Amino acid sequence: MPIATPEKYAEMLDRAKKGGFAYPAINVSSSQTLNAAIKGFADAGSDGIIQVSTGGAEYFSGQGVKNMVTGALAFSAFAHEIAKAYDVNIALHTDHCPKDKLDSFVRPLLEASTERVKQGGLPYFQSHMWDGSAVELHENLQIAEELLAQCKAAKIILEIEVGVVGGEEDGVEGKIDDKLYSTPEDAIETAKALGTGEQGYYMTALTFGNVHGVYKPGNVKLRPEVLKKAQAAVHEEFKTADDKPFHLVFHGGSGSDPKEIAEAVSYGVVKMNVDTDTQYAFTRPIAGWMIGNYDGVLKIDGEVGNKKQYDPRAWGKAGEVGMSERVVEACENLGSAGKHS
Repeated sequence: MPIATPEKYAEMLDRAKKGGFAYPAINVSSSQTLNAAIKGFADAGSDGIIQVSTGGAEYFSGQGVKNMVTGALAFSAFAHEIAKAYDVNIALHTDHCPKDKLDSFVRPLLEASTERVKQGGLPYFQSHMWDGSAVELHENLQIAEELLAQCKAAKIILEIEVGVVGGEEDGVEGKIDDKLYSTPEDAIETAKALGTGEQGYYMTALTFGNVHGVYKPGNVKLRPEVLKKAQAAVHEEFKTADDKPFHLVFHGGSGSDPKEIAEAVSYGVVKMNVDTDTQYAFTRPIAGWMIGNYDGVLKIDGEVGNKKQYDPRAWGKAGEVGMSERVVEACENLGSAGKHS
């Protein structure tokens, strides 16, 4: 299928919230990891979201270019072509964009999509994330209001973050403190600023102890009930028809307990970011290939090696298979497997 239209993407997210499941959002940084992600969704029979961060987009553009916008547009073009060969819906998203990179990443991409839509085309991306976790809430929401209006005009969904995700991703580091837990008051302020859908479609990454990167269970305490309280507060304050007014996003999910994931999803999570786990799932088989074929990959003691073993297509396939399998696992954990529309 082609990449999801704006209408199809909104339908996907609405269906997930109503149906009590969520989509994995898989970070990629190359054509190989992009191929692996799409195949994983297809193998699982799941629609899905594939995303690129600022660092991932820069890497995608190549070491001779190192431009985030160029890389993001190349990612989008490649995905649009490859997705046609599969029978699931794929949405494209840009991940964490802090304030100092808005002018060099999200805003130029929004402008490009706006021009394309004006000419009768579709946006390059279906959603963009503004990461305002490093600024005060009032400034976070002020910038979000501006971006939401621009996204609405370009038929794009905005994702925001309220609170702080701990750990580090692409140079953005969040402290592990009480800001890891969004409050009901934070949720109400968000709805006051951005509405409950009438000002434009947006997703909200409320934080409930999330941490980027790798951590062992028990090191950080996830409290999914934070999401339940936030939804209830907004529902009560604004008398919304839906008792779960927010479309929520789960960041920093690596190492999470399946029960905590299921509980979070039950409170309205429709998108869960997966990056650390799929990076390892891609790299581990390649490491195994290199170790297992050591004397063929390297030209040892003047020998010629084995071209079939050092050919990037050989070890690259192993990485793609490993990552695709991890995407299938994510779909199964979140309940989206077998539910493509």
